[in-house]
Amino acid sequence: MLASLSIRDIVLIDRLDLAFGPGLSALTGETGAGKSILLGALGLACGDRADRALVRAGADQAAASALFEPPPDHPVWPVLEEAGIDAAPGEALILRRTLSADGRSRAHVNDQPASVALLARLGEMLVEIHGQHDGRGLLDPKTHRALLDAYADSSAERAAAAKAWAALSAARERLDALKDAQMKASQEEAFLRDALETLEALDPRPGEEAGLADERKFLQQAESALSEMQGAAEALAGGQGLGARLNTALRGLERVRAALGAGGEDAPDAGGAGQARAAVDRAAAALDRALIEFNEAEDALGDAASAFEVEPGRLNAVEERLFALRAAARRHQVEPDALPALRADLAARLELIAHAGDRLNEAEAALAAADADYARAAEALSARRQEAAGRLAVMVEAELVPLKMDKARFRAAVTPDPARPGPSGWDKVAFEVSTNPGAPFGPLDKIASGGELSRFALALKVCLIGAGDKVMVFDEVDQGVGGAVADAVGQRLARLASGNQALVVTHAPQVAARAQAHFRIEKAGGADGVRTRVRPLSDAERREEIARMLSGAEITDAARAAAAELMGG
Repeated sequence: MLASLSIRDIVLIDRLDLAFGPGLSALTGETGAGKSILLGALGLACGDRADRALVRAGADQAAASALFEPPPDHPVWPVLEEAGIDAAPGEALILRRTLSADGRSRAHVNDQPASVALLARLGEMLVEIHGQHDGRGLLDPKTHRALLDAYADSSAERAAAAKAWAALSAARERLDALKDAQMKASQEEAFLRDALETLEALDPRPGEEAGLADERKFLQQAESALSEMQGAAEALAGGQGLGARLNTALRGLERVRAALGAGGEDAPDAGGAGQARAAVDRAAAALDRALIEFNEAEDALGDAASAFEVEPGRLNAVEERLFALRAAARRHQVEPDALPALRADLAARLELIAHAGDRLNEAEAALAAADADYARAAEALSARRQEAAGRLAVMVEAELVPLKMDKARFRAAVTPDPARPGPSGWDKVAFEVSTNPGAPFGPLDKIASGGELSRFALALKVCLIGAGDKVMVFDEVDQGVGGAVADAVGQRLARLASGNQALVVTHAPQVAARAQAHFRIEKAGGADGVRTRVRPLSDAERREEIARMLSGAEITDAARAAAAELMGG
């Protein structure tokens, strides 16, 4: 709902704040009073093209702000979220546009800078203006299919079509991916076979490269290490080696101990002999330990030398294997440890080539099945639309009769185009009219005149109540009609606005009398020049205004009585 409209320095309006409520609001006034200024200001706030001529003479800039109160489920909220505008569903939404005298304009949404394109997109979702020069709303063919679908209550058929389209798209993508993979694999088949054969012969194993590198380093050091080990062993065992000298010394000490006899430092006859015996015992024990350590060292040297004795030619074999692994890794631009996984991948790709025909046949069969499912869903949706189009045509033409357009014809043309499928089916939908018997059907805005456009729009909107959630604005809907026709227009506007919101700029008292709210637009001269003023009317003022519309410049009692009757009818 449009809750308020604020205007600053636009043409003849210096400052204006209007509040609107639900239902039908009528805007009346003398010709030239400035009703178009209000619509221009609303259009400016909703992203229409800015013309610097809108800036009031003498002012630096013009501004228009429209405050809306969309329900939480209105489609405008996801658009705001996508655009990064901070706005919570259900709160007030303010569209504001400023226009400087040099023609530059700025747009804001909830006081946050925004693009004019975003403002226009939001405006199209919130307001629908029906008039001679408006190309949005019902005059925009892009909206016709969605409006017909809402009228047809085709949600089940549309959901089925969307689901079938998603399945068809997935099947097509899978087939395309298989074809692409097969083409690439076929081009590489010779390379793949050669590479796989090489890797199969090489038979790389995980972690093998690191183990070979460690073994190579050991083998490179083994020869010099073995020579050193052998030298150390010879130093210990050669000639009168250390072992022989230790044994000789130990035997000598054993003979000394025997000669000294038993005893020790603590013996009763201890003296110099006792001390000598103790020293000899310590020396013998030390030599015994040294001999044991020497023997252990000799055995360890033997073991170490054995460890460095390697198989002849082992270093060459290790280096050949290591270099072969590294060369294969460089050729395939991977690490050596990745060669086993590469081997498996090459085998899988060759397997794909071998069985590609089977997979392609399966994918093609799946695509054909999905295409048939989609065709059935699209045809069911098209049938639903065509049935609804027939009902809508009958309803609209019935509404046109009391609007003095009984010779006009309307149709919702549903044209299936299987060559242009999509998630919403393959139909092109266009609302078309013929205003004279025998005349061909054509687009609304190309065939109908200004007044006819508004009445066509009114008849359509009455039939499509519930098919949209926009504020509806009708300009000159009563152009060229009066009496019973104008009353029929008023009835339909009131019906349309029931539970919704509609604004009508009107010269017909029969239309104004049906409104819940009434605003009078008038020009007033003053010291600062001519200004346009807009003021809400009380019930008494409404009766006076409707009487003026009935009688002209001089308001008669009869006109007042007729106005009262219209308002009470």
